[in-house]
Amino acid sequence: MTTTVQRRAEALDPNTFFGVPIPGFDRGGRTQLILLLMAGLEPGSKVIDLGCGVLRGGYWIVHFLDPGCYHGIEPHAGRLQTGLDRILTSATVSAKRPRLATNAEFDTSVFGEKFDFFLAYSIWTHASKRQIEMMLDRFVSDSTGDGVFLTSVLPARAWQRDYRGERWFGTSHESSSPGCIRHRLSWIRRACGRRNLFLQSLGRELDGQVWLHISRQRRRGLLFTSIWRRPLWRRLAHRIGRRLPVRQPGDR
Repeated sequence: MTTTVQRRAEALDPNTFFGVPIPGFDRGGRTQLILLLMAGLEPGSKVIDLGCGVLRGGYWIVHFLDPGCYHGIEPHAGRLQTGLDRILTSATVSAKRPRLATNAEFDTSVFGEKFDFFLAYSIWTHASKRQIEMMLDRFVSDSTGDGVFLTSVLPARAWQRDYRGERWFGTSHESSSPGCIRHRLSWIRRACGRRNLFLQSLGRELDGQVWLHISRQRRRGLLFTSIWRRPLWRRLAHRIGRRLPVRQPGDR
């Protein structure tokens, strides 16, 4: 069944890239809400959505939260306006009163709030290390004592290099060139440690991105078992099963 938000996404200009794939637009947004719920999201929680774009995740989060609780920052003013005009409705905006800002520094202090949740889906797959550390600093200064930062990253490996550049990589308000970059999880863990933050890896998406849970509390985790994490024996059985030849009718 095609959802309302998926139909709205498919009606966008096919010649324009809006920062996210249109196939699976609704599913990708729902996933963000589900993960927030698993981390303890309540209707009265204050959420800051970094790089909220055309409001793929924002659509679902705005509808769940109480009025005035959703906050979004998006450097690309055009994408944000598209989300307001084409993905949300004017009735929803009036009823839910999302608070939005456009700045390239992801400066969460502009709202004058302490947030229960920071969300940055597929933002660290484009952000430089300096920008990631800036976001961690904002989390320290602008989150509640038991706040949670949920973000995703593409881990660097020996054959997939760690990004050392100083600039945003990929499409943005400054660039039309697509692309993603990777960061070593060990570097992210050290960056969190320098700020007395604790890092937990939640599991891997099908596109290779790993969700991370960052908080001030060592044992603060998800309320439910992660939908991405499976027991080790089940993961091994799945890998072995994929390598075994499939028997056809009549095989002996």
